[in-house]
Amino acid sequence: MAYLQPADYPNYGLPAATTADWITAATALINSYCRRPDLNVIQYTERLRLTSGAQTVMLSYLPLSPLGTATTPIVSVEGRYARPRRGETLNEPLCEIAWAFSLPGQWTTINPNSVDCDPNTGELTLPWNVLGLPYNEVSVTYTAGLATIGDDVKTACAQIVRNAQSTPALNASKTKIDTMQMQYFSSSLVDETVQAWLRPYVADRLG
Repeated sequence: MAYLQPADYPNYGLPAATTADWITAATALINSYCRRPDLNVIQYTERLRLTSGAQTVMLSYLPLSPLGTATTPIVSVEGRYARPRRGETLNEPLCEIAWAFSLPGQWTTINPNSVDCDPNTGELTLPWNVLGLPYNEVSVTYTAGLATIGDDVKTACAQIVRNAQSTPALNASKTKIDTMQMQYFSSSLVDETVQAWLRPYVADRLG
């Protein structure tokens, strides 16, 4: 969904006659820059490796937000104790027990309510498994995004449109703005000011 509606145009310095294709292209450019499909609340799944000895992971998309009537952004969590990499074995006897019962590689459902999460930083703190060993890999399904598109994103969208309209190669008479053409000029359209507005929503690791 476009981040600006016609009723918003005057409030963000755009002429009322601005056509929807400008806004659609600017919205697509924002999503591309933030390396995510949408800034609205949608569901993501990430498979993450834990650092040896740690019980925390960092999710890529922020902020974490419940979807619909849900009370938590964490939909489901699975963890497994895979065979540790060289130098990562913390408790040799317990590792031997785990291997004897073929536990390594088996995915285990983790109660989302037992996972502590920080919605602003995306940090998850996981419980220990039944043997007292830390999980070293988890798969997390969660929801993240903006329940309401704020002024920062709307202002960024309007600024991209103004930047595009002032770019000679884009300011020709056209019936429709091509998104790929906007992408070609993205380095100049998403200027430092726009980047500052969008910085909180850029995915940390994923493209």
